[in-house]
Amino acid sequence: MYNTVSNIPKPVNEPIFSYAPNTTPRRLLQEALQQLEGETLDIPLIIGGREIRTGKTGSCIQPHAHSRSLGQFHKAGPKEVHLAIEASQKAKKDWENLSFPQRASIFLKAADLLSSTYRYWVNAAAMLNLSKNVFQAEIDSACELIDFWRFNAWYMQELYKDQPLYSTGGTLNGVEYRPLEGFVFAVTPFNFVSIGGNLCTAPAMLGNTVLWKPASTAVYPAYWVMKILQEAGLPDGVINFVPGAGADVGDPALASPLFAGLHFTGSTEVFQSMWKTIGGRIADYKSYPRVVGETGGKDFMVAHASADPEATIAAIIRGAYEYQGQKCSALSRMYIAKSLWKTIKEPLIEQIQSIRIGPPQEFGHFMNAVIDKASFTNTQGYIDRAAASPSARILVGGGCDDRTGYFIEPTLIETDDPHYETMEQELFAPVLTAYIYDDADYDAALRLCDQTSPYGLTGCVFARDRYAIAQALEALRHSAGNFYINDKPTGAVVGQQPFGGGRGSGTNDKAGSMLNLLRWVSVRTIKETFTPPSDYRYPFMD
Repeated sequence: MYNTVSNIPKPVNEPIFSYAPNTTPRRLLQEALQQLEGETLDIPLIIGGREIRTGKTGSCIQPHAHSRSLGQFHKAGPKEVHLAIEASQKAKKDWENLSFPQRASIFLKAADLLSSTYRYWVNAAAMLNLSKNVFQAEIDSACELIDFWRFNAWYMQELYKDQPLYSTGGTLNGVEYRPLEGFVFAVTPFNFVSIGGNLCTAPAMLGNTVLWKPASTAVYPAYWVMKILQEAGLPDGVINFVPGAGADVGDPALASPLFAGLHFTGSTEVFQSMWKTIGGRIADYKSYPRVVGETGGKDFMVAHASADPEATIAAIIRGAYEYQGQKCSALSRMYIAKSLWKTIKEPLIEQIQSIRIGPPQEFGHFMNAVIDKASFTNTQGYIDRAAASPSARILVGGGCDDRTGYFIEPTLIETDDPHYETMEQELFAPVLTAYIYDDADYDAALRLCDQTSPYGLTGCVFARDRYAIAQALEALRHSAGNFYINDKPTGAVVGQQPFGGGRGSGTNDKAGSMLNLLRWVSVRTIKETFTPPSDYRYPFMD
């Protein structure tokens, strides 16, 4: 009713480049990799459009070659956070008063810039700083982020179209989708450039202003995203780029009375701590903050005896080991029928042994390095304990080498204990644990899967028996926000599989859908009466 009309067409998903040998995209990406490796960036904060260098810096390393730096980034502290809050409020009125087609056009232009001019640069940044192979970079930092920007613009248009009924009784009814009062704090993880780019821009599209704190291990590609947004015409102060230590940035942000919302992806522990902080300060805020979070996962496969063996093996390897298992959706525990396990065990081990590991600049590598020393050490601890445990057997992998880069072999553990630690705890690493159940105990295996983990993010069932599939859908109803049938539990596509989970995995507000955008508006209902009553009396009173 009160929003400018637009005609944004429904988008289609961005095509995925193959980067096959002797193709132009492969050549252009290799040139970008060489150029970025030959340069070092000095990455500032960006507050109100101004570049600020604090002198307190962190390093942007290559995890697969940790002695080689891509540059340094300046860290924000409480002083800079307060400046960012001021900048966000200075920009707020003009930004929220801009018509939504004009706001959308900025992000649609950013999508076009990423699809063309900057595609190879941002992919190269993700490959070098996050140790992603070319395919993992392409589907994340290019395709998914482009999709987020295009689909969210279209979802915003469709949201604004949702208006109440027109009354024939002399009134005009409407709803106004107002931005929140204050600012939104976007806290983003290292593992997906697209998540970083979406968490800060989705609230901004709806007219909010944002403070964006990317993970310290992923500032380098996040800075590229910020520069693309600026080139696309994002006004100063709408998104303020404030990397830094969690407490140095998060504490002053959450202490502000103007804090209006949290858009978070990261660890369950950090999210719960932030929620407790918000709850403890609830009386201090101007309004009740919106809290949106996607956190951990202990993602599963249940394989029925009727499952296709080859498809099951392919899903296991891709689901567990792509991007070194550093996806919140990565396959981490599986329950396999005994007869199926007898069929797939040896070929699965053989295929895992064939996986090539190394730096992402060499395109033949399926796996690369884990993100940092802390992740490497944590994962090595799980592997060492499994090697020494009477309840676990390492079937393949287990090697760890951090001399040059943080490399960990794809590791498969078999356990007789369905509650062994690697069946229950999130690892965020290329370690998968299998529990084998008797074919007749399928129902018990489903109950075990449902009750083992506090998380509820992703999971999959493999079966050719339709009754077994239906049984799993019912038994695992609350076990996964994204549930896959005869497919790996990773790889949600914007516009096709809205992403998010419940239980300990988050608020399930479904990134990549209109549901998420609804969290960033505060609706005002407006009723205009054309002929108001002139007498308080009703007919029944006669």
